[in-house]
Amino acid sequence: MHTHLFVDGLDVITRSDSRMAGLAPGPLLRPGGPLHPTDAPRTVAVAAEEGPDPGPDRLTVRVRLRGGTVVWSGLMYPGPDDMVVEEVRFRLEQYLGELERARAALPAPP
Repeated sequence: MHTHLFVDGLDVITRSDSRMAGLAPGPLLRPGGPLHPTDAPRTVAVAAEEGPDPGPDRLTVRVRLRGGTVVWSGLMYPGPDDMVVEEVRFRLEQYLGELERARAALPAPP
């Protein structure tokens, strides 16, 4: 199972680097996990090169909390208008709700 990150209906991972596949969602989505924002910025690996074993290249996103806004930076993918998107912002409540929704949708571990 791979993580897919959609912003404005666009898959950030695929548009950033088509060689990449999203990492397993469980560790990324767990409460307090890497995608959960903190005041201190953190760099989060969200994808790796596809193959029988993940390659050394990683796609990363910088996640930080600024007031009531979650900021993802360090992005470089073409947006809907083909202009490069370098940063996106989310309302904290909506962002946390979406992380929880995605985590709840994961199948139970065997």
